[in-house]
Amino acid sequence: MTETESIAYDVVVLGAGPVGENVADRTRAAGLTTAIVESELVGGECSYWACMPSKALLRPVIAQADARRLPGLSQSVQGPLDTPAVLARRDTYTSHWQDDGQVAWLNGVNADLYRGHGRLAGPRTVAVTAPDGTVTTLTARHAVAVSTGTRAQLPDLPGLSEVKPWTSREATSAKAAPGRLIVVGGGVVATEMATAWQALGSRVTLLVRGKGLLNRMEPFAGELVAESLAQAGVDIRTGTSLDSVSRENGTVVAVTGTGDRLEADEILFATGRVPHTDDIGLDTVGLEPGSWLETDDTLRVTGSDWLYAVGDVNHRALLTHQGKYQARIAGAAIAARAAGDPLLDEPWGAHVATADHDAVPQVVFTDPEAAAVGLSLAEAEQAGHRVRAVDVAFSTVAGAGLYGDGYKGRARMVVDLEEEILRGVTFVGPGVGELVHSATIAITGRVPVDRLWHAVPSYPTLSEVWLRLLEAYRDS
Repeated sequence: MTETESIAYDVVVLGAGPVGENVADRTRAAGLTTAIVESELVGGECSYWACMPSKALLRPVIAQADARRLPGLSQSVQGPLDTPAVLARRDTYTSHWQDDGQVAWLNGVNADLYRGHGRLAGPRTVAVTAPDGTVTTLTARHAVAVSTGTRAQLPDLPGLSEVKPWTSREATSAKAAPGRLIVVGGGVVATEMATAWQALGSRVTLLVRGKGLLNRMEPFAGELVAESLAQAGVDIRTGTSLDSVSRENGTVVAVTGTGDRLEADEILFATGRVPHTDDIGLDTVGLEPGSWLETDDTLRVTGSDWLYAVGDVNHRALLTHQGKYQARIAGAAIAARAAGDPLLDEPWGAHVATADHDAVPQVVFTDPEAAAVGLSLAEAEQAGHRVRAVDVAFSTVAGAGLYGDGYKGRARMVVDLEEEILRGVTFVGPGVGELVHSATIAITGRVPVDRLWHAVPSYPTLSEVWLRLLEAYRDS
């Protein structure tokens, strides 16, 4: 191991995924010298093993499902998808797991990239061990931002290590569709990958420990998605746990808590995420290795005046777009503090991530799509708000029928009865992912319900569901 001299920067970013890239972009835009450290591919989980490849896999599935709802087109798309072509397009969207383009972007903003394993080595210090063993010590005059994200959580099951199970990484990068696939979990990764691989030729069994799917959304979201998955051929088994897994002559054998024996070619565990902080030197600054990093709303780690935690690693909102939002906020806060400028830290100010609490949007790219922002009815009630939920079926909207025959979906808005603003909105149905930003604006802007009457939806579009929701609220 060879150690080089220490190099000083204004800011050091640990992790060059989309969140770390955005921190670097904002600090460089503010004129701060910035180093960014990455042990794998620049662009991170989202670019190569999560958002981009998963949506590339799902887009043909959803497009075919939409086409099958349209007379005059449905007969032309009844055959199976061309799985090799879908996988080849997926490979294009991951840049074939090469990060040249992302590195070029970093070079374009003049952030210095250090490849290797970065670990905190005391306050304001990061030691980077390169692949050849050389150690470079980076010191930060103003801030170190930890943006190392999360990794898949695997259960403690007998035989699991020998099975070599899929996690989200293998599920999004597989080179062929397994004949039989067991998916363990009921959340976003589980439902999206069950949707994709069932359509790409796998026979999927979905094992869910709880009572239903997507339990962090309104109950009807999981119900409609489950109904569609079952119609597509997925074998959904709720209230099911696993006692053991093994491989026997190449076949995965999973034994459930009730003694059922299931066989498959692969098994995917989509059972949660853990912070990627176990080996980044947290112990050198008085923090617990492997822990989530708690922050204030400027994304500064609690108890520190120099350490920031941005993106999934802080457990505020485990979504790429929300992490990038946090990165923009953190970059602005770092720059303001470095310049000695006042912080705009009132709610919705330029230096605080208020949306993490009140307006986090999410889309689940299943068929039907499920999209939500803000609080569910249960969450709003638990938070002490006096609210009313208003539900409408998309069958009341002309644009839904035009979108496709037999369109099935539902919308809900949760109204704060004291402030007459929206606390949450959920849409479930084909194509509704494009509706959620209108709800995000309404919640972020705290737009009064009586003002929403003047936001006239175009006819005949899915957006007319807003008018139906407002009418239902007025008449309830």
